[in-house]
Amino acid sequence: MLECLKREGVDIIFGLPGGAVLPIYDALYDFEGLRHILVRQEAAAGHAAEGYARATGKVGVCLVTSGPACTNLVTALQDAMMDSIPIVAFTGQVPTHLIGNDAFQEADNVGITRSATKHNFLVKDGKDLGPIIREAFHIAVTGRPGPVHVDLPKDILVKEAELIWPEKVVMRSYNPNYDGHPGQIKRAAKAMLRAKRPVLYVGGGVISSNANVELRELAELTQIPVTTTLMGMGAFPSEHPLSLEMLGMHGTYYANFAVHNSDVLVAVGARFDDRVTGRVDAFAPGAEIIHIDIDPSSISKNLKVDVPIVGDCRRVLRGLIDAVKQEKEEAGALEARRAWHAQIAEWKKAQPLRYEWSDDVIKPQYVIQEISNLTRGNAMIVTGVGQHQMWAAQYYKFTQPRAWFTSGGLGTMGYGLPTAMGVQAAHPGKQVINIDGDGSFQMNSQEMATCFAEHLPVKTVIINNAGHGMVRQWQRIIYKERYCAIDLPQIPDWVKLAEAYGCVGLRVTKPAEVVPAIEKMLSTPAPVILDVIVDKDECVFPMVPAGGANTDMILAPPSRETREKAEKSQTGF
Repeated sequence: MLECLKREGVDIIFGLPGGAVLPIYDALYDFEGLRHILVRQEAAAGHAAEGYARATGKVGVCLVTSGPACTNLVTALQDAMMDSIPIVAFTGQVPTHLIGNDAFQEADNVGITRSATKHNFLVKDGKDLGPIIREAFHIAVTGRPGPVHVDLPKDILVKEAELIWPEKVVMRSYNPNYDGHPGQIKRAAKAMLRAKRPVLYVGGGVISSNANVELRELAELTQIPVTTTLMGMGAFPSEHPLSLEMLGMHGTYYANFAVHNSDVLVAVGARFDDRVTGRVDAFAPGAEIIHIDIDPSSISKNLKVDVPIVGDCRRVLRGLIDAVKQEKEEAGALEARRAWHAQIAEWKKAQPLRYEWSDDVIKPQYVIQEISNLTRGNAMIVTGVGQHQMWAAQYYKFTQPRAWFTSGGLGTMGYGLPTAMGVQAAHPGKQVINIDGDGSFQMNSQEMATCFAEHLPVKTVIINNAGHGMVRQWQRIIYKERYCAIDLPQIPDWVKLAEAYGCVGLRVTKPAEVVPAIEKMLSTPAPVILDVIVDKDECVFPMVPAGGANTDMILAPPSRETREKAEKSQTGF
């Protein structure tokens, strides 16, 4: 097994041993070329593998034992599934003759993980191990990337078998299409050139296919503004003149209004999820929609499109660039597009991202701004899930792809620290910062021990609002300030906890302390927790209430009238 991993180019495994996988760990004892990073809980192994995969573009690998180890791992698998992250997860299993007998630490790993993975395998014969691992890596990284699970019964691991290593992987039933249809590409190019109010709507598929260079070339060639999803951030520079930044529930005013008023919307590697579209029947109502995606099942799944193109984002964008160069701009389109840019500039001026400054209490947006300024947008930013995640997306200015790591589709609290470990392991010399919330960070704070033991100098900034801030925001706006089950007293003491784990702990309570503390954190060659006590009543704006259209954005703390309107339109969290 270890030889197979080495041949696949694996250099790091994130894992936690147990009885069913001890034969692998025994082999690992004196096996050269593989680094094993011991996590403290199995879900962390999966998230770390996600971080490694997203940072490198390679397959991330995790290894855990049977039963509860696999059930702990499921959250990370589902997270990777929803965000299209290529990982291969190995789990131990009881011996084949005991499967189905409720043996000690037995679980139906294949059944449990089937819906949370792109594909899964149960190894029944040692001679199949090489071909299965080959197929697992091939499936994980091709087509729409995703997690693959390999279940390993213990009796298979203790037997001897000849290594069978196929040079090529041939799967007749699995042949992703990479080249978009030439006729559809030409049709899309014509639509873009006649458009008067076009927008490029970019998702994580652009990053997965390493298509950021082609995206920028196409945007600049056609002078089409670009908005990105939460997963697509970094695919296009945040401060580029054509950037509209993020769209959707907590997107910018100008991105949402540009999409709403567009006449041609080009979706590239995005899936029209509910946090982007708001009310579907009010999303880009007058636009001709072009959708580029390698996954045919994603096209017209949530929103009917006019020009579907199934293919790899990078190849299709290259084809579009060539087609645009061959076609002629329609009369009047260029002049109309200048007026479109002027309109967007007005929206940007009228409704920029903003917050109210305070000399007395720290505003969380200010913390993110200063992290962005002090790192010049060149750090690798990881987040947990909650308000801090949205503020990081809004106020950190990204300059490059594969520098933003967050849980988009599943919204997994506790994602931040273990994912940051995977990113740091992949890039030891880079500055990796985990921007987290006090609620989200507590779900995997034990991984500070891994950071210390494995010499992973991850920097964690806790936006500490003493509670589950996003839940508080919804209860404030929609539920008449009936706050329930959201408060988290200031425990644990994060500075003392950091020190208990052998790391460095810092705390700030006043705005004037923020910049010096961030500078100290960044210059410390060790894992750090920076506890930032912020205004607990601060909300994330803009905000589209559940069930609303993206033009129904709340731009400031809501009045009673706005809260009543939100109550009537609510369709759930």
